[in-house]
Amino acid sequence: MSYATLALPFVGAAALVLLVAAVRRRPGRRWWLATGVTVVALLALTIVFDNVMIAAGLFRFDDAQLTGVRLGRAPLEDLAWPLAAALGLPALALLVSGAPDDEGSA
Repeated sequence: MSYATLALPFVGAAALVLLVAAVRRRPGRRWWLATGVTVVALLALTIVFDNVMIAAGLFRFDDAQLTGVRLGRAPLEDLAWPLAAALGLPALALLVSGAPDDEGSA
């Protein structure tokens, strides 16, 4: 099983939770902006620190299980985990909080 195949159900579940949250709660622009900034920040930090940890020899990947696309030394597949977290967790929090739309709040 490749790393991408392993990550696919997690990213899919996060996307499904995001879709349900968007339909049921209708979050405002502020929520979407915060979620987007979170996604970008987590992906950027993952790229930087994965490259550092791989260069330091803390871990390695089986090249036979990778797509071959790399960002520096970090494989593209490794971005699936922060992507799933950055999409799924805010959406889950929105669903369970019962918070109304935040467009009108300061």
